[in-house]
Amino acid sequence: MKRSVVGILALSAMAMSMGSAFAQETAKGPEMTAAEKEQAKKIYFERCAGCHGVLRKGATGKNLEPHWSKKDKDGNVTEGGTLKLGQNRLEKIIGYGTDGGMVNFDDILTKEEISVISKYIQNTPDVPPEFSLKDQLDSWKVIVPVKDRPTKQMSKYNLKNFFSVTLRDTGEVALIDGDTKNIVSIVKTGYAVHISRLSASGRYVYVIGRDGRVSLIDLWMEKPAVVAEVKIAFDARSIDTSKFKGFEDKYAIAGGYWPPQYTIMDGDTLKPLKVISTRGVTVDGEYHPEPRVASIVSSFIKPEWVVNIKETGQILLVDYSDIENLKTTTIGSAKFLHDGGWDASKRYFLVAANASNKIAAVDTKTGKLAALVDVAKIPHPGRGANFTHPKFGPVWATGHLGADVVTLISTPSEKKSDAKFKEYNWKVVQEVKHVPGNLFVKTHPKSRHLWADSAQNSDKTLAESVSVWDMADLSKPKRVINVAKDSGMPEVKATKRAVHPEYSADGKEVWISLWGGKADQSAIVVYDDATLTVKKVITDPKMITPTGKFNVYNTQHDIY
Repeated sequence: MKRSVVGILALSAMAMSMGSAFAQETAKGPEMTAAEKEQAKKIYFERCAGCHGVLRKGATGKNLEPHWSKKDKDGNVTEGGTLKLGQNRLEKIIGYGTDGGMVNFDDILTKEEISVISKYIQNTPDVPPEFSLKDQLDSWKVIVPVKDRPTKQMSKYNLKNFFSVTLRDTGEVALIDGDTKNIVSIVKTGYAVHISRLSASGRYVYVIGRDGRVSLIDLWMEKPAVVAEVKIAFDARSIDTSKFKGFEDKYAIAGGYWPPQYTIMDGDTLKPLKVISTRGVTVDGEYHPEPRVASIVSSFIKPEWVVNIKETGQILLVDYSDIENLKTTTIGSAKFLHDGGWDASKRYFLVAANASNKIAAVDTKTGKLAALVDVAKIPHPGRGANFTHPKFGPVWATGHLGADVVTLISTPSEKKSDAKFKEYNWKVVQEVKHVPGNLFVKTHPKSRHLWADSAQNSDKTLAESVSVWDMADLSKPKRVINVAKDSGMPEVKATKRAVHPEYSADGKEVWISLWGGKADQSAIVVYDDATLTVKKVITDPKMITPTGKFNVYNTQHDIY
């Protein structure tokens, strides 16, 4: 983590000295010492860039440029910017959070850190340099060559029920045996791993850190470890492998936030093969210099990846059957694309356009946009949740950062028994009462429950709790569970956010991360899905700030 952060800061400094075509001239912001600037750059990269962008033009979060102006459809000009808000107002916003889903940082950052980051965002954004194919190849390492890897599983673990758990602030992944609840291995990876994806075979775990470092973990080893790694960007979020028959794990793809581009790699060595820029024109016809790659998924019915470009609102279907003559289908949807998941049939991919308050659905069979569905404020589904509604049939669910509902959207089905639900397809059929600040919803085909967190809520009690509904009756939560209290750990002033419900492979357990501060004890609380009672609290001094958890079998088969 330290190397990656130092690297991006050094490169940012280099870019400043070189100048940038994208830098805007603004009124001068507050003066800062060199030490303050270095401190602020680190804070911004770790805490702010994901939502607000490297260039601070905004996406899930607001535009944080010192000065901005925009025209509406009638030609009226609106102006704003961090300079207009001023130091005191910025400190209050950062400290207390907002109703739009931004958390309060007063229990994450010190008063001095809040002050210095408030000064920093009133100054002209730094622009890091590009990161070429050569740069990526220079970073590439094969730690264990393919010929030296095991030819069969060397342990007796039930790998299907392994969990890959992000330890956000240490730049590690904990591999936990879901049967025994024991930590098998803690693997050094990139900083703040965003997702873990499984190879089509279930053998390899692909993880990507926010620092753009990709790590390939071999689960067949006696003690799972990284066998290859590469850096594809300075800031990144998404990765997947090739899953179509005949191409299983032949390739991997990873997307960058900065530079805005994606990289195609060898699936078993991570050798970079091709880099494709995503800079271009938005669905509104405006050029954007920072169209970041959001979620990526691999189609089951074609040799294609679905690549969602955040700022442009364009969805790319990338055909990997011939990467030397790459064919890409571009589908316009809405801004700003974020995360999403498959419907139950695995034909349609649904992705949140969270600045437009819409869900875009792509038909991967026809290669066309199937629907653009209006939903509540700032949808944030994670992968979403699929289940059969007693009245409306197959539905896919998303929660919201900025609204107090979980939205249910009817999805098509080719089953004859579901023909009667066709009239509801691609309509919002129900809004289930929840609270704002939801990041993830989850269920399982063998469960009767729907789980939703509220980790980004500004209320401490709500942020430390999850809600559970009986899917036969969604009129009100069956139970609101305070995960922090259930953990049995001492109460502290800082919020321990209950985040990311994840099922075991058999659908009988739900794992919740209790995400504390770096200096606080964190935990994973395991619940019995049938009784909603605690089965196990997993704690360990080495398990620091756990966030996302990815069950091997469910992730391999996209079960949610």
